[in-house]
Amino acid sequence: MLLQTIANRGIRLGTLFDRAAARHPDNSITLDHDLDVAPELGRRLTVGAVAGLVADLAARLHAAGVRPGDRVVVHKSHNFDITLSACALARIGAVPVLLSPHLDATTVLHLIRRAGRPYLLTDRATLDGELADTVFPAVAGVLLASGDHPSATSLRALTGVPSVPPIVMSPDHPTLVTHTSGTTGLPKLAVHTGRTLQARYRPQASVAALVRRRCPVAIHVSFVHSRLFTALAITMLRGFPLLVLADNDPDQATDLFLTHRPGVLETHPNSFLRWERLADDPRAPLATVRYFSSTFDAIHPRTVRRMLGASAHPKPVFGQLYGQSEVGPVAARAFTRRRPEDADGRCVGMPFPGMTDIRVVSRNGRPPTRDNPGYIEVRTDGRIVTYLGEQQRYEGQRHGSWWRMGDLGYRTRLGCLHLLDREVDEIDGFGSTLAVEDTLFTRLDELVEVIILPAPDGPPVPVICTSEDLPIDIDRWAGAVATLPPMARPVQRRLADLPQTATTKIKRLELARQLLDRDSAAG
Repeated sequence: MLLQTIANRGIRLGTLFDRAAARHPDNSITLDHDLDVAPELGRRLTVGAVAGLVADLAARLHAAGVRPGDRVVVHKSHNFDITLSACALARIGAVPVLLSPHLDATTVLHLIRRAGRPYLLTDRATLDGELADTVFPAVAGVLLASGDHPSATSLRALTGVPSVPPIVMSPDHPTLVTHTSGTTGLPKLAVHTGRTLQARYRPQASVAALVRRRCPVAIHVSFVHSRLFTALAITMLRGFPLLVLADNDPDQATDLFLTHRPGVLETHPNSFLRWERLADDPRAPLATVRYFSSTFDAIHPRTVRRMLGASAHPKPVFGQLYGQSEVGPVAARAFTRRRPEDADGRCVGMPFPGMTDIRVVSRNGRPPTRDNPGYIEVRTDGRIVTYLGEQQRYEGQRHGSWWRMGDLGYRTRLGCLHLLDREVDEIDGFGSTLAVEDTLFTRLDELVEVIILPAPDGPPVPVICTSEDLPIDIDRWAGAVATLPPMARPVQRRLADLPQTATTKIKRLELARQLLDRDSAAG
């Protein structure tokens, strides 16, 4: 798209912190955890110090044998140094392949093999898990961000090696590989170039430009998600103090917000859902937040309402981005307190003018509507260039210049996109499962998660989780579902027991399989 193409030289991850430090060297980055690769730096750093750490990591990685074009899988304990290591690898022309710490060992090994015998950057704690006996034959070498192992190279042992100048790769060269959520099966490896990341940076930067006053920005986004890299570029190049959270524990988040008082808060929808209880805290940890931002997935209206209500600002704004790992953000919508309580939560907004485009394709020859949703397809220069090792699968989602999102929806007369379901989650004759879930959240404040799943014989099954895992009041439940499509009796689970992705989305297909296995065992 035109506004994504003009003067697009690539995002240049390898020198991102250098450029930020040149503008705002004393700007602060505050963490809720210690860096595994440099715990001595503490939890409050300057951008200048982080730029120095990235350059030092790059020198150590080079001394360990990593060269331009090499793929390096980064799979280690959950920590912001995953992100810093990716920038260090890009600085020496290598290609970081980021794998979530939450992936199981079988999946990790499968993705490592798909990457074609890469290096592995990990830590002793991760290596001592299920990977230890199987990973060494699959990789060119193992590098340790912390700890030691007789068959691995410790980066700590390479401290003090000579610095190396940054290598500038072509903007069309792969600069980052992330994986998809894996909600529908084995994750895919999405290949980003400097140019595609810069293209998806621009619509996000256009929204961020609305934030005029320099205020602390708090971010809790998966360290292996592409969104974090564009968020860092937007925040640091403008000199905003940054709070980086590794944990979405409400108590830990409360303490950090009370100390540093963010004006901007960004996280995944399910983390916002978990933070709803902060709105009731008499200490008002969200009082200073004027701008809330949610990544890529639709968010429940109840959560938006509670976040806006927790802000003491007279005109807070909640920004919702719709997109996916393969394309970045493609639509956006802003919510204020004037939004009515019964507003349609399935509306995810409008495309970015001159940068992204959206169409909805009929599945049956009839125009897509609420009752006859079609395939959502998007067009953007931020689209990945391939799935690593799965080019045919990548081509299967392309339709000329359009990319099929795997979602179903429709557009209103004014062009607003409404997301009704994932294609794989659609239940014939039920209507939008996501809309029903929104309604249940609105009617039952005690719900912290609800997932409606198809059943092989009988009505759909709602799986629910409640605050503090208290048993659901079945009479309240009956009243809440009385006007909704027929469903089976709810199955109550602990939220911690539900299968989740790196961005805390529920793996619906896996959960459905668990219920089916349970029923089979009971039968």
